[in-house]
Amino acid sequence: MRILMVSTEYPPMLGGIGRYTANLTKELQRLGLDIHIVCDEKGNGDFPTISPNNAYNSDILLKIVNEIKPDIVHVQFDPGLYGLILDSKDPRKAWTYIDQFYIKCKIPIVTTFHSGYLTLRQWIRIQSLLKNTGRIGTLGTPVRAVLRLWKYYLYYHAINNLIKEKVRISRASIVFSQYLAKRLGNNNNNKCHVIYHGSEPADAIAAAAAANAIHPDILKKKMREKFSIPMREDQKIALAFGFRTDGKGWDIMKKMDIPSGWIIVANSSKSYYNKEALDLRWMSEKGTTNNNKIIDLDRGYLSDDELSMLFYASDAVILPYKTASGSGVMFDALAHGLPFVATDLEVFREFSKQGLGITVKRQQQKFSEGLDILTRNYSKYAEAVNKFKQKLKWNSVAEKHYRLYNNIAGDLKMAFAD
Repeated sequence: MRILMVSTEYPPMLGGIGRYTANLTKELQRLGLDIHIVCDEKGNGDFPTISPNNAYNSDILLKIVNEIKPDIVHVQFDPGLYGLILDSKDPRKAWTYIDQFYIKCKIPIVTTFHSGYLTLRQWIRIQSLLKNTGRIGTLGTPVRAVLRLWKYYLYYHAINNLIKEKVRISRASIVFSQYLAKRLGNNNNNKCHVIYHGSEPADAIAAAAAANAIHPDILKKKMREKFSIPMREDQKIALAFGFRTDGKGWDIMKKMDIPSGWIIVANSSKSYYNKEALDLRWMSEKGTTNNNKIIDLDRGYLSDDELSMLFYASDAVILPYKTASGSGVMFDALAHGLPFVATDLEVFREFSKQGLGITVKRQQQKFSEGLDILTRNYSKYAEAVNKFKQKLKWNSVAEKHYRLYNNIAGDLKMAFAD
């Protein structure tokens, strides 16, 4: 079976979706599938021809489909990866540079949604409305707030309609949580399939640990030494990790009363397409990091081996997100045996109900309390995570994709036979 895998982001480009796509492709190839990659010119794919800035993405993809005649096209979808356009003159309209491909492609399309619906409350935050600059000065703030609220409301529905249309046209949709399946799958003939975001420790690190039969505590100590983290042996690490975006919510850590026995280790990076320049210098400024209990590694984007070492050096992951419809960081942490403390968003609640972590209100005190609760019940959470992480192994994830592809191909054969 021939699969055309579409993802603008692909290694060696920096980005979680590219890393995900490469790992999935490798496992699908082991199962005998013939995979062809379409990606950005900076990626190491078979057809490095598309980008978020290319208005001809749809034409390019249609030409490739006609050339190699795949059985299925699998799109790794996030609106920003394909040139999300919001019409400033008519906020009811939004589109991407692959919309026409979805409409015109005759080959079955499978779409993996790496992000999806946000709630209206997540989409429209008060801070974004209360800007007091402009021709009518501060007195115009309430007026501006109302106008921005209406505009953002229209944008919200425009983007959600764009995603709905992708779900409608796709032969099948893949999401990483029941939460997103429910949000996207209503009235779409149950075409949304939950296949968890695959993740495993890097081969080299996992093999070294297994070969030497290293006790987890000794492994943790060795990994901490690799990063030269200054801390006591009895302290636990809550890891703040990911791309440098405002939505990660790391500002809450500035004045957080970090519990005794914990430190926060942070490492941020920028993806290839990320234009957001979030200022995190406060992490290294004296007097703002709660007695130096926050350590900024400042290592940037990590290789797979480095990423696994950092997770093995840690005890939990902290996710104070302002908005989220999913989190690759959460799955990476779970794959390395780490429970989480996260904002009380619906997507995190789904996994906290499985005993994999704790959700709290997005308040400094509540996150401190969450770490305290985790300390008192750590073995219970760690046990649940170690059971769950088996579901994230790439061979299991790839096999579920394989079965989905086969079901679609089988349906096509039956349709032609009829």
